[in-house]
Amino acid sequence: MLPIENLAQSAQETAQRLGVKQYDIYGSSVEEMGVEVDGGAPKQVQASNRASVIVRVWNSDGLVGVTSTTDLEPAGLALALETAAEASHFGVREHIPDFSPEALTPIPPGPDYTVAPSPITELIETLIKAEADLLGSHPAITSVPYNGLSEETIERFYLNSAGALRQERRSYAALYLYSRAEQEGKKPRSAGAMKISRSLQDLDIAGCLAEVTEKTVSHLDYRPIASGQYRVVFSPRAFLSLLSAFSNLYNAQNILDKQSLSTPDSLGQTLAVPQFCLRDNALHPENISAEGFDGEGTPTRAVDLIQNGVLTGLLHSSGTAKRFQTQPTGNANIGAKITVGAHFYEVFSDGAWEQSYSLAEAENVVWIDKLQALHAGVNALQGSFSLPFDGWLMKGGERISIDAATVAGDFRDLLKSIIYLEPEAETTPGGVCPRVWVDGLAITGE
Repeated sequence: MLPIENLAQSAQETAQRLGVKQYDIYGSSVEEMGVEVDGGAPKQVQASNRASVIVRVWNSDGLVGVTSTTDLEPAGLALALETAAEASHFGVREHIPDFSPEALTPIPPGPDYTVAPSPITELIETLIKAEADLLGSHPAITSVPYNGLSEETIERFYLNSAGALRQERRSYAALYLYSRAEQEGKKPRSAGAMKISRSLQDLDIAGCLAEVTEKTVSHLDYRPIASGQYRVVFSPRAFLSLLSAFSNLYNAQNILDKQSLSTPDSLGQTLAVPQFCLRDNALHPENISAEGFDGEGTPTRAVDLIQNGVLTGLLHSSGTAKRFQTQPTGNANIGAKITVGAHFYEVFSDGAWEQSYSLAEAENVVWIDKLQALHAGVNALQGSFSLPFDGWLMKGGERISIDAATVAGDFRDLLKSIIYLEPEAETTPGGVCPRVWVDGLAITGE
């Protein structure tokens, strides 16, 4: 583990020598091994050990300077403190950041989620076998052009001149498989799947293979879809990707920067149907990459954002919380400018629905599995989206792969057009979410 006590002592000694009375340091260190294969042989093997540290220094006038470094040695830390002290003379004079009021709040020790790294040969052999199993699962699957198996151990720390000292460490493994299927006289079809776990031994390789195979085969017999208004079912990953694209709705920094669909007066307004609830919960037990504190040292927690359709909370840093006269939520990302971001979403329903729905009985319903081109097809400041997608048209419980189509609408209208959240939720890298049924979205096909 990083010698956090030694770093704190070195920082204190350097600060005293420079005459710096207020400073804080946030950093992370990542050890990663990853492999890719092609045709039963290693295509790329990489290992890295990298660090990133952000140093902030406040001068006697209360202005703050920020710098970054990758050097965790005493000499590198001293240079960063000195550079940040010099930069403080050019710091902003409005809404100057300060220590989080919760940087010294005790955090209960969590379980140890670190494991020893696996031999690189084991990663290669595991991925080669997964590729071979996928290629052998169906004659139409001709290649696995994108794949990867990796293990990471991430260590994070935060310390400041007021005595805050936080540190945590975790490991996880991830597998990604993306297949390509070809049949004579037809367009190539593809599908992907990803699994993540706390160790290679716990990784659901069989589940990843089954998912990507099933999706790929289901797309072989594709057909065009007529343009029109459809009832749409979003997969958990697809719906969570939309939530992330329009996260400015409940991001306090975006609101203050006037880069949001919400305003400072939006709390208490109805955003969705009464049964819809949304929470950001960094400490959810299914969150493999859980973080116990944010970039300012604030403990993370569950933050209720939408309750029974009403906007009840925002994601805050210490600076935005001060301006909103509330408490920080543990969502700050420290840097030259402090930003705010979500950790791990929970989407769930609270209350009874007028009617339940099932894909097994769906008729003329579009099931969207994956949204594409979110970087280009989303206008986050207008609330609109127009996105290509992978999915199926459901007819009498049968899945018919859609050749090519886009889904379009306004995200705020979408939230108010939800007609059902299925009872079973799925865990994804971005959160826990059920399938979400929405009425009346525009689908553009042929």
